[in-house]
Amino acid sequence: MVITRNGQPRRVVVVGAGMVGLSTAWFLLERGVDVTVLESRHVAAGASWGNAGWLTPGLTAPLPHPSVLRFGLRALFRPDSPLYVPIRPSLSLFRFLLGFARHSTHARWAAGVRAFAPMIRRAYAAYGALAESISEPVVDAEPFLAGFRTTEEAQELIDELESLRKEGIEVEYERLTGEDARRLEPALSSRVRAAVRLDGQRFIHPGRYLDALARSVRDRGGDIREGTAAREVVDENAQATVVLENGERLTADAVVIATGADLSRLAKRFGVRTFVQAGRGYSFSIPIKRLPAGPVYFPVQRVACTPLGDRLRVAGMMEFRRPEEPLDPRRIDAIIRAVAPLLEGADFADRRDEWVGSRPCTADGLPLIGRTASPRVFVAGGHCMWGIFLGPVTGKLVTEAVTTGNIPAELRPFDPLR
Repeated sequence: MVITRNGQPRRVVVVGAGMVGLSTAWFLLERGVDVTVLESRHVAAGASWGNAGWLTPGLTAPLPHPSVLRFGLRALFRPDSPLYVPIRPSLSLFRFLLGFARHSTHARWAAGVRAFAPMIRRAYAAYGALAESISEPVVDAEPFLAGFRTTEEAQELIDELESLRKEGIEVEYERLTGEDARRLEPALSSRVRAAVRLDGQRFIHPGRYLDALARSVRDRGGDIREGTAAREVVDENAQATVVLENGERLTADAVVIATGADLSRLAKRFGVRTFVQAGRGYSFSIPIKRLPAGPVYFPVQRVACTPLGDRLRVAGMMEFRRPEEPLDPRRIDAIIRAVAPLLEGADFADRRDEWVGSRPCTADGLPLIGRTASPRVFVAGGHCMWGIFLGPVTGKLVTEAVTTGNIPAELRPFDPLR
């Protein structure tokens, strides 16, 4: 049992200062828990900073899907492909890819959608709770457009949206011609001949939002220690201890491991056998003649565009490589080649903020959230592309599990010991 005071832990250490870790810290502080957050680099150093910033209930689903598998088999080892696996011996990556292929069926995808559904329904409310102390806005995506070169390409997204509806996800969408789409969003080029408008989606500026969330955690009494790496987590003497790289030991009533793509290193000793693979994404920002009013998505090219400030953030790629490897300029070039013909007035020569970050991916497409084999050690990670959207609700539900000892029903499909 977790040592408690008034029915809850006195002190919790959260390892990781991305969206999931900071949200967990924020909700723990709301419950009156003393919280220390450890971050090996800086706030939002992993996948949280340079992503598209989308809050998209209409697109949240497991990554393993028959269409992704078909696409991947055609393009897997091409350096210019939106999905890239370098040819390098790696037993863990080989096992991950085999598991991914095994889970890329319609039945397992539908089961994953049903698992996500309760989290999706609560996601905006969790953001609403954070808004009490965070001034950085959550913006309605009006419009949110997905662009295609042909109506046949658009049909695949339509089929997926209809499948989400069948599994209980409320999705409102409208088919558009290319001309209709350009009337809504002149930044689309004439090569976009079909589009889908999604309603009810939102977005944030992820870097600014994470900075604001970190300030709120500190203002509420939380201690965020940047540049502080955790070597290991141990369960000893009825307490959880985080051993730092410098040898320092931090003891707490509970520890939450929220380290994204590095989650497996700290969690495997506590029975978490599901491997978390780094799925690296790339982004950069560009000026464009007419900044889109809302996000623009190109599903076939796997490229997401978000208006942030006075520039357009362009994000894409799924690269299964080690997180610590340097940015590969070929990935940036591949994104440009894929999306440049579809945008009007975009200046790709004036790129800034080139970035690569590692999404934490699991072979079944479901995150790992909840208690491990130790009653004092919890994990929260493996959200793949949905950590920004589901981070706050994950933090809220993990807080409930840590402070009450009860695992919320919404978390049962994401059992870290599955």
